[in-house]
Amino acid sequence: MVNNVPGHIAIIMDGNGRWAKERGLDRTAGHRQGIKRVKEIIKAAGDLGVKVVTLFAFSTENWQRPRNEINMLMRTLARFLGSEIAHLQKNDIKLAVIGRSEPLPRYIQDKIRQAQEKTMDNKGLVLVLALNYGARQEIVDAAKCFAAAVSQGRARIEDLDAEKFAGYFYTAGLPDPDLLIRTSGEMRLSNFLLWQLSYAELYFPKKYWPDFTKEDLGKAILAYQKRERRFGGV
Repeated sequence: MVNNVPGHIAIIMDGNGRWAKERGLDRTAGHRQGIKRVKEIIKAAGDLGVKVVTLFAFSTENWQRPRNEINMLMRTLARFLGSEIAHLQKNDIKLAVIGRSEPLPRYIQDKIRQAQEKTMDNKGLVLVLALNYGARQEIVDAAKCFAAAVSQGRARIEDLDAEKFAGYFYTAGLPDPDLLIRTSGEMRLSNFLLWQLSYAELYFPKKYWPDFTKEDLGKAILAYQKRERRFGGV
């Protein structure tokens, strides 16, 4: 497992609600179990040599869910950000958050800022949380940022290429994902990192996220290692 480990793994943590329903539980129970799984996978990824893990935690479309479920997700996220700072510090993990801050509740924005400030100098694994994130919105926002730079004389239209444009994205400074994992057997990107996943390997295990273990992560990485990445070449 030490050779050809993906440097950046992106994960769509799907199936919490179905996991709970099949057990006769409320959907919120699935989300709580999913948070516990996050901790295991982060540690396992770091132990395996992965440098960056990006988790799709809350999408711009998730605001359409029932209000009580959204409130529970926000409270759970706040507890995670508050209680895990010590763990992140102990394991030299740096936290980054991508997505729009509004309309996230103010207390969530405060927790995010505190966690990022306290871990900004850590040198180990980078944990990226995609919160209130949508890839199409990210591309639009990047275009607006570039247009503003041009209007202010800080950039020229004729100099723009794909590499420079990527510098206007929420993920500027981060490497593109090498491997995308989406649990639950669903096989779609759901508006997640559409630009950045252009050349990523895709892996769709059937297990729901609350059942996805460090052993399953190892299987995903092994599958990745068996593939040949040509990036459009021969």
